[in-house]
Amino acid sequence: MTADSAQPAERGAPQGAVRGIVGSVPPACAGGREPRVPDATVARLPVYLRVLLGLSEAKVGTVSSEAMATAAGVNSAKVRKDLSHLGSYGTRGVGYNVGHLIHEISRELGLTRPRSVAIVGIGNLGHALAGYGGFVPRGVQVAALLDADPARIGERINGLAVLPIAALEQVIAEQDVSIGVIATPARAAQQISDRLVACGVRSILNFAPVTLVVPGDVDVRKVDLSVELQILSFHEQQRSVRAGAARITSVGVLG
Repeated sequence: MTADSAQPAERGAPQGAVRGIVGSVPPACAGGREPRVPDATVARLPVYLRVLLGLSEAKVGTVSSEAMATAAGVNSAKVRKDLSHLGSYGTRGVGYNVGHLIHEISRELGLTRPRSVAIVGIGNLGHALAGYGGFVPRGVQVAALLDADPARIGERINGLAVLPIAALEQVIAEQDVSIGVIATPARAAQQISDRLVACGVRSILNFAPVTLVVPGDVDVRKVDLSVELQILSFHEQQRSVRAGAARITSVGVLG
């Protein structure tokens, strides 16, 4: 087994076909199936869905690709191409039906069937994730909270009691957990990942600052907050450099 440290996603070793993000269409086969939805498109679908849900709440019935693009931060041609992979082409002069598109994207992402999630590690980050109320409307249900700290056991968050880490295997089976969220310290993340995989969990969201080693049929999405902050710091530095250069140029011109 090996691991890919590339951001933002981690992949397991190529022992057999590596699965894409949950909800993507299988690769084309001899039976003449349509090609799978590209990973880049799948990564944008949740953004489109968020925009559409906002429009639905505002009682907006139709939306143009241009309006979708502006709200999603992409160009309209990319929106149209992405949605064409789902068989949605909109109506010229009218746009896309918001309700229908919500259904199509939700179906593609596998959100029409609720997915049970277990959060392992109820420190500050895990506690915040457990308390977030936006998962359910998006087809994800937090079904279990687990931690190794005896002081955390029994604490209730959003109606769920924190359970001891020793109960992980039992909880995964009883709650039919399909997605594991790791919010533990780095030193514990690999062991938790191994236990999740051994229980049959094939989708993991990893917040621990470590690259997980997983089998090829396991999908891992890595969220490293420190890396994201460092990238933002880089852009801030570049802005400072450009501003400094502009000031020097301005002084030179005035002089």
